[in-house]
Amino acid sequence: MESQVRGGTRWKRFAVVMVPSVAATAAIGVALAQGALAASFSVSGQSFKVTTDELVGTGFSQYGALDEGYTLSGNKTVHPVAVSAFKQATIKSLCQSVVTPDIPVLGNVSLILRAGQGATPVEAENLYIDVADLSADATFTNIDIGVAAKDATKGPGMKGGKEQANPFGFAQQAEKAVLKDVKQTAWATTAGTFKLSGLKMSLSTGVKECY
Repeated sequence: MESQVRGGTRWKRFAVVMVPSVAATAAIGVALAQGALAASFSVSGQSFKVTTDELVGTGFSQYGALDEGYTLSGNKTVHPVAVSAFKQATIKSLCQSVVTPDIPVLGNVSLILRAGQGATPVEAENLYIDVADLSADATFTNIDIGVAAKDATKGPGMKGGKEQANPFGFAQQAEKAVLKDVKQTAWATTAGTFKLSGLKMSLSTGVKECY
């Protein structure tokens, strides 16, 4: 069975039931040792934007969670997210951007990372993306919607650690997901491995983002 989704998702508050059209993409994130998963960490006060031409992932699952973190002034806060997980993923033409505002003398400073622009895509294993906002054209193969998060066995499982997520809450899973023309905002990414072919990084003043 295949399910096609076109459109976007915007989280204004955390809900028990997520919209089934929420899908996943990938971002530049934390590269860890082979097969290892990061414990949950406090996210920074800056979300980041990501675009990619195509993400092809196998072993997909998704569930709701809360990310603890800080504002840029150092206050504690939480962010509602959809945690999207893949056992394996390949990503074409990946771009990530983050803007640091109000730096003395310089003003806004933008960081842009690009990878997988050529024939060799970005590759990831045990990939988790904490997504706040996403739009894409998506196709899911053998999708199950409404699974309890702890029983979503097609993906790599819940992150665990200090993660704030209800194991009995809503989740969805699929054997395969293909996402095209992806635009997303995320708070965090963790992975067992993250191979970034042709990685390029640039810094510039002003606001310059992937989208």
